[in-house]
Amino acid sequence: MGTPMPPADEIDFSALPIYLPEVECTSRERIRAIQLAKLIEQVDYTYARVPWYRDQMDALGVAPADIKTLDDVRRLPFTDKSALRETFPFGMFAVPLDEIVEMHASSGTTGKPIVVGYTAADMEVWSECIARLAQMAGVTAADRVQMAFGYGMFTGGFGLHYGIQRIGGMMIPAGAGNTERHIQMIEDYGTTTLIATPSYAMHICEVGERLGYDWASSTLERGLFGGEPCPPHLKAEIESRMHITCTDNYGLTEVMGPGVSGECLAHRDQQHIAEDHFLWEVVDPATGEPVGEGEMGELVLTPLDKRGIPVLRYRTHDLTRVITEPCACGRTLARMEKVRSRSDDMLIIRGTNVFPSQVEDVIGRIDTLTPHYRIIVDNDSGLDRMTVEVEIKPEAFSDSFDEMSAFTRDVTDRLRNVLLVTPVVRLVEPGGIERAVGKAKHVDDRRK
Repeated sequence: MGTPMPPADEIDFSALPIYLPEVECTSRERIRAIQLAKLIEQVDYTYARVPWYRDQMDALGVAPADIKTLDDVRRLPFTDKSALRETFPFGMFAVPLDEIVEMHASSGTTGKPIVVGYTAADMEVWSECIARLAQMAGVTAADRVQMAFGYGMFTGGFGLHYGIQRIGGMMIPAGAGNTERHIQMIEDYGTTTLIATPSYAMHICEVGERLGYDWASSTLERGLFGGEPCPPHLKAEIESRMHITCTDNYGLTEVMGPGVSGECLAHRDQQHIAEDHFLWEVVDPATGEPVGEGEMGELVLTPLDKRGIPVLRYRTHDLTRVITEPCACGRTLARMEKVRSRSDDMLIIRGTNVFPSQVEDVIGRIDTLTPHYRIIVDNDSGLDRMTVEVEIKPEAFSDSFDEMSAFTRDVTDRLRNVLLVTPVVRLVEPGGIERAVGKAKHVDDRRK
């Protein structure tokens, strides 16, 4: 039966599993030594096998032999999605296709998809990284884990599947959609762990409540979330209504998929980076220059073990900060603050910078609103206009026009004070904002 997680200072972390303590709990000096040895080898491997990188490095006057310290990574070229799209589909691959055992791709909704290939060695690293983050959340071989990600070219479903199996957990490959069936399977199979996007987990919760399902008596104990950011208020609501503990994980298709970092139970707003597999940098998104430790900037990742499609200094566009102090959970791997914003999801409304996460934060502080929202931007009148659709909870709805008008003005004022832009606020009845099975789409930019 699911029970709320006690405060971190009441948890006996010595009793919780750590998948690879000889790495996850080692000294900072050893971590950096591992990274340097792997970086030198990876740059040499990439230069020799990927013409695109060889051309880029030659143009910069950089040879593999020039990489002698971790700071020398800054001599290497940045990589972004444009390089992977320009070389579509196999131009960045470092091995013959008969050495690729699995392929995945991004959705390609904004252009050509990003195609990635995995060798058998890549699959070993991937499953190990997932096993680590699963055990950070408390998953063991005794758990029954239900998958609510889709099984397709998206990396999320398969990545989590392989990692759970690596630690011996039972995988229930339910797949995406058919929410009532998910609830029935939790009941029938005694599911203890749900893998989903946070928005879809919230939808499962709501559907269960409408069906009269008693989440307090469910066997479900935890949720492993990914695919989209999970703001604190949404996590808190899911945990309280489903009586489970939720953790987030982070990754992206271009560098591997999920498993780059995962959340332990000691610091709920941070995630441990698999540093022996990923060299991280945090840079100023405008200049590309490094920021100080603990300062906010754009996360840049260099996978240190990739063989199928190696990537150097990949610009994630995700904004975070990283700290290296040891954690109460026992791990010494650096922790990144959970990503709430991207440098490329910023909206410019009449010259003012607006991030969707700012809207999330305002909504999360209003008890009478659900976590669901949608931002619509248009310029039909010749000026940018921002409309925010918010969903009111049933108990807060009133037949009084005056009361609803006053409530709308209050929400508008709160958003204006944070955004410095006055949006049009539109109240939507409960369930009026479409629920997403995969990643929730919060922004509809209709500007011409």
